[in-house]
Amino acid sequence: MADPKKQEKDFTKEVESLLPEAESLATAGKLHEALDKIYVLEKQTRNASDLKSTTKLVTAASELCYKARNFKALNNNINTLSKKHGQLKAAIQAMVEQAMGWLEDIRKTEGTDTWLELIETLRTVTEGKLASDLLSELQVETYSSMDRREKTEFILEQMRLLIALARLKDSEIGKDGKDSIGGGEAEWVKVRVGGRKVNEEFLKDKANEACDDLKLKYYDMMIQYALQQSSYLDAAKYYYKVWETPTIKEDVNGRGRVALEHIVYYVVLAPHDNEQSDMLHRLFADPALVKLELHYALVKCFTTPELMRWPGIEVIYGPHLKKTEVFSSDKLWEDLHTRVIEHNIRIVAQYYTRITIARLTSLLDLTQQQTEEVLCRLVVSGTIWARIDRPVGIINFRSSRSPEDVMNDWSSDMQRLLGLIEKTWMGVNAAQAAQSRALKAAS
Repeated sequence: MADPKKQEKDFTKEVESLLPEAESLATAGKLHEALDKIYVLEKQTRNASDLKSTTKLVTAASELCYKARNFKALNNNINTLSKKHGQLKAAIQAMVEQAMGWLEDIRKTEGTDTWLELIETLRTVTEGKLASDLLSELQVETYSSMDRREKTEFILEQMRLLIALARLKDSEIGKDGKDSIGGGEAEWVKVRVGGRKVNEEFLKDKANEACDDLKLKYYDMMIQYALQQSSYLDAAKYYYKVWETPTIKEDVNGRGRVALEHIVYYVVLAPHDNEQSDMLHRLFADPALVKLELHYALVKCFTTPELMRWPGIEVIYGPHLKKTEVFSSDKLWEDLHTRVIEHNIRIVAQYYTRITIARLTSLLDLTQQQTEEVLCRLVVSGTIWARIDRPVGIINFRSSRSPEDVMNDWSSDMQRLLGLIEKTWMGVNAAQAAQSRALKAAS
């Protein structure tokens, strides 16, 4: 298919002259001769970018096949014309819309087989977009006559088609020097909406163990959505729910191990926040992780308040991690490097109130510009508080305090000090009283 370009010639007269002749031939039982004549002129109109004439010819050819009730010729005609080099999109669209208008009549008069053959032809021509659009628009969750499993299966099929269409649109971005605005973003949004229609409690219910296949299919598609959005924490949570499935968890050396490994990968890739930190520490405390020595050690690095030198991380974990499907991507490996840097900056902020830029750059194994970029990102996100004094080259990790704050802290400290003094005084008095009683008893 090609986008319309400037029309080079107008074939209106030739088309108006040919169509009655072609119709006469088809009426006389010479359908293929009529089609051959149309194809010859169609090639000329297509190459000249005469959209109006091309559309008339392709729809006329289909109509001749339909009137002759030759549906094999109709399917071949639609396939052939749609695959012509440089075929105009609008002409194909008109031909498909025309054929869709005949579907109901064909189903009633010719039977289901012929009807399905034409639908399959249209599906092939539209690269599956027709079927995807029809299925994705159905609000199956409102159908009370369907049982829960059937509804869930249908919604999952909607999601699968939407993901396939979204990836197709995403792959078309940048082809022929053009960008497809938004790519498959609209379809990815529909995937998320579809995911919310699935009742996760129904999938988790132990009484519905027969639905484990649906549960795994659902979370597989939600993982695809999360990774498309670079939502690593969501991906980790979905893998965790997969891992919790009894049939998966029991497969310690197979699917269970794979799921647990992916939980580790994506939880360490997720940006630091309270939820990520909580999941990371709960994962570290899980006895199942101890069996995966390398992954246990990696999680331990992120839960221990100590610096991680990136060159050391590359040497220890790089050879194994880069062989995995996750970290074979340069983007995700760079994201891991970023998380190590952010971890190190948080640790430095815990132990230092002030540090020189040169020293921090050395600790992070970065250039000064890279150090400042990461530091600024953490400050903007609210992860740490910091200010850079460029003239003197010092970073402050403690904000200046108001006199009221200082006095409040002093007052609190004094109260604690007086409390300790009072407690000590009472202890001394009790000891002296006990000593006095002991002396009296001895005398």
